Amino acid sequence: MGQSYDQLSLRERVKIELWHREGRSLRWIGRQLGRSAATISRELRRNARPTKQWCGSYDGERAHGLALRRRRWDARYKLARQPALRDMVRQRLAMGQSPEQIAGRLAREHGGTLISHESIYRFVYHRSAQKDYWHRLLPRAKNRRGRLGLRGGSSVSFIKLRRPLAQRPAEADDRATPGHWEADLMAFSRYGQYVLVTHERSSRILTIDRLSRKTARAVVQALVQRFGPLPRLLRRSLTFDNGTEFALHFELTDRLGLATFFCDPHAPWQKGGIENAIGRMRKILPRKSDLATIDQGQIRQLVEHYNNTPRKCLAFRTP
Repeated sequence: MGQSYDQLSLRERVKIELWHREGRSLRWIGRQLGRSAATISRELRRNARPTKQWCGSYDGERAHGLALRRRRWDARYKLARQPALRDMVRQRLAMGQSPEQIAGRLAREHGGTLISHESIYRFVYHRSAQKDYWHRLLPRAKNRRGRLGLRGGSSVSFIKLRRPLAQRPAEADDRATPGHWEADLMAFSRYGQYVLVTHERSSRILTIDRLSRKTARAVVQALVQRFGPLPRLLRRSLTFDNGTEFALHFELTDRLGLATFFCDPHAPWQKGGIENAIGRMRKILPRKSDLATIDQGQIRQLVEHYNNTPRKCLAFRTP
C-alpha cells in the first residue's frame, strides 16, 4: 500500500513471452525486468487462460490487448470501485438530480471532473445495479435506454387562430431574452386533479397552478392570473402543444398582449424545456399521486426544490 505501480508495457510482455518459452524462471524474468516474481506469475496466469479459440500459451501481443480491454472495461464502472463516490452519487440521485447535473456540480465543487454523467448512466443501467433499483432514482425512472411512443390523431383543426412555432420571434430560440414561456398540463389518475405548469425559457424558472378542471376556460383563466401581474417585458410569448385545453389561447393576446404559438403536430420536443421539467416533476409527483392529500405549502416546496436544482445549461447554477 502506498507504492505506485506501473502497468506492464507491450515490450515487457513480449520479453516475458520469449523468456518463458526458453524456460526461464519467474524470479529470473522478474529480475531482468525489475519486477517481482509475483507480478510475472499473475501476468502469465491472467493472460494465458485457454479458450475455445486459444490453446492457452502466453502471447505477449495478445496479452497486452487483453490487458487494455480489461482496463477500459473496469473504467466503465468507476462507481463500483469507489464506495464513497457511489454513495454521494446515489444520495444526489435520490434528491432528484440527473447524472449530468451531478457530474457537473461535482466538477464545479471540486475544481475538476470526478466522474462523467455517462459513467453514472452506464453503472445505473448495468445489470449489477439493477438489483438495487438504481434506475428508479433517475428522473424518468426508466430501466433501459431509448424511447417508445405511438402516434395518434391531432387536434390542430380544433384550435382557432393557431400560429405555428415557425412564426415565433427568433429571439426566443437562443434563450438569451427573458419573457418567452412554455406551458403544459399535468394530469393525474384521480378525476378532477390537474396541474398547469409554466416554464420560462431563459431562466428555466418553473411555476405550477392546481386546477380542478382541464377545460379551455379554466386553463386560460389560470394563465391570465399567472401572467397578468408580470411586466410586459417578462411576458413576451407563450408556447403550447396542440391540446384542446389551450383552445382559448387568443384571449391571452387580447387581454395581456401575450403572443401565443403552437408546436407542430406530434412534436412536443419543440418545447423541450417544459417537457424536461415535467419529466422531473413526475419523479416527485407521479401520475398516481392524490393531490387532495398534498397542500399548497407542499406544492410550493416541490417547486422551490426544482428551482434550486443546479442546471448544466446555467453553468450548474440554479434557476
